[in-house]
Amino acid sequence: MHRLDRDTSGLLIVAKKRSALTELQALMREDDRVEGRGITKRYLTLLVGRMPDGVMTVDAPLHIGLRQGGERHVQVNAIGKPSLSHFKLLERRDGHSYCEVRIETGRTHQIRVHAQHLGHPVAGDDKYGEAEVNKRLRDQLGLKRLFLHAASLEFALDAGKTPYVLSAPLAPELAEALDRLGR
Repeated sequence: MHRLDRDTSGLLIVAKKRSALTELQALMREDDRVEGRGITKRYLTLLVGRMPDGVMTVDAPLHIGLRQGGERHVQVNAIGKPSLSHFKLLERRDGHSYCEVRIETGRTHQIRVHAQHLGHPVAGDDKYGEAEVNKRLRDQLGLKRLFLHAASLEFALDAGKTPYVLSAPLAPELAEALDRLGR
């Protein structure tokens, strides 16, 4: 039904019936979000550096390009598709920021690229992050992957009559890394 990056843990919607698939696809379309419908997606992430208190909104278009080897690379670019992310600081830990991210669009690598755009890449992100910081986090915390977790999904089916609120606890290896990071 929707995709997660390979190293992202958490919730994934799978439709078992064609009718549910069709309705969920309609909810995923951006025009439904404008009307207050759609699917609310929240993620938990650890960002490098100290984010300011409160919520930071990133409204920056994303464009998918190709590198020489054919690898996809996403970047903020005016010719890209509209993309909107809201980063809410939950707590600071040892120079890093543990955040909840709510996305209003579902673009490839959206959270990762928007975090980089803010100057606070996702911890453990080998593609858009900082290699030296990632190595230190691997060595000190045992963080061997991207610190990004699809924590909750909210939506309603049957023309809004059947609400769903789904959540998944933080993946154990991410919770352990966060605990090792301290306060």
